[in-house]
Amino acid sequence: MVTLPFFPADEVIRKRLLIDGDGAGDDRRINLLVKSFIKWCNSGSQEEGYSQYQRMLSTLSQCEFSMGKTLLVYDMNLREMENYEKIYKEIVSEYDALAKVIQHHPDRHETLKELEALGKELEHLSHIKESVEDKLELRRKQFHVLLSTIHELQQTLENDEKLSEVEEAQEASMETDPKP
Repeated sequence: MVTLPFFPADEVIRKRLLIDGDGAGDDRRINLLVKSFIKWCNSGSQEEGYSQYQRMLSTLSQCEFSMGKTLLVYDMNLREMENYEKIYKEIVSEYDALAKVIQHHPDRHETLKELEALGKELEHLSHIKESVEDKLELRRKQFHVLLSTIHELQQTLENDEKLSEVEEAQEASMETDPKP
């Protein structure tokens, strides 16, 4: 395992970032303001005091601006956190709703088993249907043959009746005709 040497400068930078916050230089500005205040207190001439006073006001306005900006960013971050919490709650509630819907349905393994069973049942029913259709077709043909036979039998009976009527008519006409 390789260990990196410890550099005190890294520690200084880390502490400075921790103290300085977002790195806007507030710590430096406050130090400059304190130094300017000390120079202003020790200034000998009025012009030098006025110039130090102007620098202090400028540094102070920069600090106030930075503080105002930081407050705005803080407020914005709070609002964003509230928005994220709302979005999170919506996502969780949608997830829960979807989970409930999903739980009402069987899992994939069970569904595949049911589909396989239904496929086998469908195949069995198809064979039964074919068998019934074949039997129905056979019965139709048999019924057609039966009807044809009945029709032929009726024709034969009608023909026999006509023949017997003709024979009776001939016999009757022979009986009425005198014999020569």
